[in-house]
Amino acid sequence: MYRYDTIDHAIVRARVAQFKDQTRRYLANELTDDEFRPLRLQNGLYIQRHGPMLRIAVPYGLLSARQLRTLADVTRRYDQGVGHFTTRQNLQLNWVKLPQVPDILADLAGAEMHAIQTSGNCIRNITTDHFAGVAADEIADPRPWAELLRQWSTLHPEFAYLPRKFKVAVSGSREDRAAIQVHDLGLQVLRNGAGEIGFAVYAGGGLGRTPLLGRKLVDFLPWQHLLTYCEALVRVYNRYGRRDNAYKARIKILVKAIGSEEFARQVEEEWAHLKDGPSTLTKTEVDRVAAQFTAPDYENLASEDLCHVAHQREDKAYARWVERNVHAHRIPGYAAVTLSLKKPGAAPGDATSAQMEAAAELAERFSFGEIRVSHEQNLILADVPKSELYTVWHRAKAAGLASPTAGLLADLIACPGGDFCSLANAKSLPIAAAIHERFADLDYLHDIGELELNISGCMNSCGHHHLGAIGILGVDKNGEEWYQITLGGAQGNNASIGQVIGRSFAAADVADVVEKLIETYLARRHADETFSDTVRRIGLEPFRASVYANVTRERKIANG
Repeated sequence: MYRYDTIDHAIVRARVAQFKDQTRRYLANELTDDEFRPLRLQNGLYIQRHGPMLRIAVPYGLLSARQLRTLADVTRRYDQGVGHFTTRQNLQLNWVKLPQVPDILADLAGAEMHAIQTSGNCIRNITTDHFAGVAADEIADPRPWAELLRQWSTLHPEFAYLPRKFKVAVSGSREDRAAIQVHDLGLQVLRNGAGEIGFAVYAGGGLGRTPLLGRKLVDFLPWQHLLTYCEALVRVYNRYGRRDNAYKARIKILVKAIGSEEFARQVEEEWAHLKDGPSTLTKTEVDRVAAQFTAPDYENLASEDLCHVAHQREDKAYARWVERNVHAHRIPGYAAVTLSLKKPGAAPGDATSAQMEAAAELAERFSFGEIRVSHEQNLILADVPKSELYTVWHRAKAAGLASPTAGLLADLIACPGGDFCSLANAKSLPIAAAIHERFADLDYLHDIGELELNISGCMNSCGHHHLGAIGILGVDKNGEEWYQITLGGAQGNNASIGQVIGRSFAAADVADVVEKLIETYLARRHADETFSDTVRRIGLEPFRASVYANVTRERKIANG
């Protein structure tokens, strides 16, 4: 994985010292709230419902075991012992104290971590596939390209104050697991007929108040021009993106307003000033970064391990975990493992300090000392020998990291919602808990099959509810919390935005609504048909009729 060089260390240490002085001046009343706000946002510090929230960057979702141990230590010493992994592959601490934030940043710097550009109107943390480098369907490892983009965008003086935040995702596999079509800038790694690397470029995607899929601007951008073209694209957005209305300031609004063809033309026009200039990538530069993402020292293993097979046959609970949480690997004899952060009774994406340390120990012992964060809010051990899977399962189970539900309804995504976030209209976590309780039967979950359920507490869509086969959005009605339901969303190559089924529901009804939606799906689905496939085939009406008829009747009965 990438290691800091002397320049990285100098930049991060200088940033920590700078923010320490800014914090001192603010606490001494030498800076006003308005003066301090952009300074703290540049260092990942928000003011949430209960106080400061610090968002720590996890570039392209990759951590060393040492870094995860540092996060565990920071979470224990400066927070309440629980951190929240987000859909942006970052970690949020919700109970930090402002005077201690510079100390947290200093501790992070010692482990080659930071909180730079995790908030504010800038280019945010670059994200990618959590199976990068090991996926069987990978075209090329996207992590070196994500790192090149990170180095280009970090503290870029021209893009320090964009019209709004700007999110970038890179996919290197045939199946998109980075949700590139709902990012401001999405990059798909390709190979042309000659085997040369390039990128399909998408722009103008995003969720939130106006959910839109990105439009393809370029079919094949040669790798040498990655940075110059991206710079031209962000320049056009920086120049013409709206600054008079925060709700219309994202690049998706600009692309929609002028059309993707005109936007692409303007980018090409700007690119003419940059193409083949100093930022053009060279093989030497790419090789410098790629050298830090070389494959680990894999053993020559049999494609299948007999003990692993025997354990699957003899232990039903283990077999169920393998079915859902163990994933194919490009190297024979190895597998990738999902450590689930969806334990019933805990908030989705939350990990205790003890769980982080347990995951770090598993990574050190069984996965070459590295661990990944997925945008589904789980942790991934990418390189586990199949012969060690049974041991990994037992240790993960002891740490509360082995819920055998990856990809199932109980593997739901949820933002912190109104319990923490000052922007939220409604709470997400009680709704997630109610759904977990309702669907606690593992046999039933497996009968339902793969199904994404995503919950957001407001229109900012941090829970990616638009992409859920079932999406739940918290809304405010006269000071009360209600929940709007969308159906048919999907991520991946065939990404789609879910459709609203009708009027919103009270919190007490949401679990009932989800149950009726599932019953309708099971009654109407064809063989091997996903929930969203069924929605597309039969439309919303059967789901709508079942939900509103049944929930309304049951509500009347409950009210006597």
